[in-house]
Amino acid sequence: MNYDVIIVGAGFAGSVMAQKFHEDGKKVLVIESRKHIGGNMYDYIDENGVNRHQYGPHIFHTNSKRVVDYLSNFTDWYPYVHRVLGKVNGHIVPIPFNLKSIEDSFEAEKAERLKKVLVDSYGMDKKVPILELRKNKDPNVVELANYIYEYVFKYYTMKQWGLTVEQIDPNVTNRVPVNVSYDDRYFADAYQIMPKEGYTKIFEKMLDGVEVWLNTKANDVLHVDVEDKKIYFQNEEFKGILIYTGAVDELLDYHLGELPYRSLRFDIETHDGQYQQATTINYPTPHSQNAFTRITEYKLMMENYPKDKTTIAIEYPLAYDRKAYEGNIPYYPIFTEENQAKYERYCSLLDDIDNLYLLGRLAEYKYYNMDAIIDKALDLYEKIR
Repeated sequence: MNYDVIIVGAGFAGSVMAQKFHEDGKKVLVIESRKHIGGNMYDYIDENGVNRHQYGPHIFHTNSKRVVDYLSNFTDWYPYVHRVLGKVNGHIVPIPFNLKSIEDSFEAEKAERLKKVLVDSYGMDKKVPILELRKNKDPNVVELANYIYEYVFKYYTMKQWGLTVEQIDPNVTNRVPVNVSYDDRYFADAYQIMPKEGYTKIFEKMLDGVEVWLNTKANDVLHVDVEDKKIYFQNEEFKGILIYTGAVDELLDYHLGELPYRSLRFDIETHDGQYQQATTINYPTPHSQNAFTRITEYKLMMENYPKDKTTIAIEYPLAYDRKAYEGNIPYYPIFTEENQAKYERYCSLLDDIDNLYLLGRLAEYKYYNMDAIIDKALDLYEKIR
């Protein structure tokens, strides 16, 4: 088992590295704890003929031609523009909040007045953070900013992160944008596309010819000795390249304590016909009204979808607990100075292990969109190479 490169994790971070090194003729092993490849992007056709995303909806959008060109080696695409509605103070309105949202939220005279003062103050086709709206001298604009904070942002964030309103970082609040336009797209990226055969097929093609061990925990076959600064694979020193995309605290047996995350639960339901007006409807309502944050209707992301049946996912944020039955998948790092300091202490234990590279959302304790981690993986490959 004389591997040149061992990679832990078969999501985008690990699979890009595996594909590139395998293409170079290196002997590559991918170790994956789950029973499937693809990480959180794993999808499949369910009993309703719907392409279900096992770990929540993944919408591909990017401004990077480099990333699109790379992935196009493994998939064809179809155009898909993601649109989101929200249940806001009893109204169903477009999210992010825009001029159409104002029309749907207020009586006609007030809506026209708010739209006019926004356009007069900022111009059309602008994105204006709430902080700027709150600084406006017109009390109508300040009222609008407070309305959006209360009914669009506050309760959604409280549910998403398990925070009280006092704990929500004001800097996050102030970045919430209002679109001074009728553009109801959720993303504004140059490329808004979806893979024709789904995400799993991309990974199958990327990992074609690569040795993959599924249902294998990295710590069962790998050991990092932070004292000797050596890596051991199946009890023998490994001198090749190790790309680690898993959680750093897990790699080091939680030596400094666990790093906290938020997790998710998805309740899956089957319904007849079409369930809702858009792919995703957000519920920025108080927890007492709706404990979930959003409902996604998966088939509305498909190029050609079945008409008779549909599959929806109701999304509930949870506290992460690796030993629990639910909430045992880490989704979102919880960014605090204390958590970042603990992560950096973990990284310091790995200093001077020259053949170990940390890559990805868990390994770097940092949230990445799909395109960003693919770009980062390509950069790291070039650096190592």
